[in-house]
Amino acid sequence: MGFLKPNYIAKVAMEAGTKKANLPLKNMLILGFLGGAFISLGYLLDIRVTANLPESWGTFGSFLGAAVFPLGLILILLAGGELLTGNMMAVSMACIAKKVSVGKLLYNWIWITISNFVGAVFVAYVFGHLAGLISEGPFLIKTIAFAEGKLSEGFWPSFYSAIGCNWLVGLAVWLSYGSEEMSGKILSIWFPIMAFVAIGFQHVVANMFIIPAAIFAGHFGWMDFLRNFIPVFLGNAVGGSIFVSLAYWIAYNDDLKDETLSKT
Repeated sequence: MGFLKPNYIAKVAMEAGTKKANLPLKNMLILGFLGGAFISLGYLLDIRVTANLPESWGTFGSFLGAAVFPLGLILILLAGGELLTGNMMAVSMACIAKKVSVGKLLYNWIWITISNFVGAVFVAYVFGHLAGLISEGPFLIKTIAFAEGKLSEGFWPSFYSAIGCNWLVGLAVWLSYGSEEMSGKILSIWFPIMAFVAIGFQHVVANMFIIPAAIFAGHFGWMDFLRNFIPVFLGNAVGGSIFVSLAYWIAYNDDLKDETLSKT
């Protein structure tokens, strides 16, 4: 199973971010919708797997949910999709390297945020509410518990939790760039995503699914969602752009200028 050197991954991430920033708007909207939907399907799978587990299983039940949640990012990176938190790492890398402007970075983040939200709400409403997959019984109880857990944290705890989340999500995307095989990409995605879910970190796109799903079930309100969205968005931005992109750009900046940089 081949893999790339960390300094070469920095080059791949920079090139990926440049490509993402220059996507036509149509592509951003379609792929962003898919990205939001795929993350939501992973969360929906988590709920369906764990809601009926006995309490005596303790944190092992949480681990099972965390173990299936990575489906979302696997679909995005292997099948195709655009995810805000991943772009907070990749497009930031291109911006720090001066391959794209701050304006293009913000343009990408804004449209991917909107399209991720539409995709996430689509899954929450159509599959969660209309199809009734999380609208009653233990599935509803689990959904409300997840949403309440996100909303119960204050501004700063949510912000710091979101930093940890996108440090791991950014690393999952980063590691996936380091493999040229599907099996390697899946493994590199699975461990960091499983970790952030098991820890309980806050992910802005995942919250675009779970909180609206609870709202559609008659719990909480859209102002609650907005109060959560702001600190989590900001924390995710810091986690991906500073703790991954800026850190590795500082570490490998000289290598990126080397035209003879090899993959291995």
